[in-house]
Amino acid sequence: MDSINIKKLAEALNLSTSTISRAFRDNSDINDVTKARILSKAKELNYQPNHYASNLREQKSKTIAVIVPELANNYFSQAIHGIERVARENGYHILIYVTDDDYKKEVNFIRHLHNGRADGIVMSVSGEANDHNYLNKFGAKRLPLVFFDRIYEDIDTPRVITNDYNSSFLATEHLIEQGCKRVAYLVVNKSLSIGKTRMQGYIDALAKHQVPFEENLIVDCSNSYEENSTIIKNALTQLKPDGIFTSVERLAFATYYACYDLNLNIPKDLKVISFSSLEIAPLLNPSLTTITQPAAEIGEQAAKLLFTILDDHADKNESNEVVLESKIIKRNSTKKD
Repeated sequence: MDSINIKKLAEALNLSTSTISRAFRDNSDINDVTKARILSKAKELNYQPNHYASNLREQKSKTIAVIVPELANNYFSQAIHGIERVARENGYHILIYVTDDDYKKEVNFIRHLHNGRADGIVMSVSGEANDHNYLNKFGAKRLPLVFFDRIYEDIDTPRVITNDYNSSFLATEHLIEQGCKRVAYLVVNKSLSIGKTRMQGYIDALAKHQVPFEENLIVDCSNSYEENSTIIKNALTQLKPDGIFTSVERLAFATYYACYDLNLNIPKDLKVISFSSLEIAPLLNPSLTTITQPAAEIGEQAAKLLFTILDDHADKNESNEVVLESKIIKRNSTKKD
């Protein structure tokens, strides 16, 4: 009997070679009946896939890159787990790159990855970028790219986000309903997509409840824990807010530390709510009220969008947007007296 290759197996089953290939990668978009039929026929014909030769022939690395601003944030750890799970199902590995919110690192990573190191990129963008055009300079050679969470609005590429405006509106409204009259909004970079969107939700909630907007209650923080400690202590002593809404997890921690140093009681003197996927939030003292994003699902959806492109089912420059919902989990840090 002649040796069986993937083309002959596909002809015997009246299927495409890409469908056969995805079945052997245990791709989730192949239904169980079709997968079983392919594997059964392959066993009958004694066909064994040569993944190494396939990778060389297709000039694929079987690797996707994941670029994130930080790893300490529990949100990104969960998102990466979601990405890795989908990558593994598709027979891929992941490489993780951390920018530390440094735009130059992001640019260098992207350029490095275009040398064949990865077949595609899933990225949450850095916090310091002003000119994003470097991504367009690759032209048709640009690797398939999917944004998640933090995005560049002027780059046409698929993205997975949450409804940050609505979540921020409801978070601010919750503080007001708990009796807060001076709500401060802590943000690391209000020019970034999530910073702007979350800030607008905060501003509109104040307007709805006829709470005067004070620009100095929008407090610009940094990526440095030491600097944030000083910034937040100054805000608490000079602005005297009775509610704090932090746009990122690490600013909630910094607020807790600042309150401890200043002998302020949460929630009696100050109520705190934060975006956070922190699993130990219920164990903090007091337990932290959070806007919790479906981090693992965001990672999974972003990876699935990327593999849709890699399997030639979608245009890599199409602005396909998936919007998921976050939920507010009320705990003791915003409890009424």
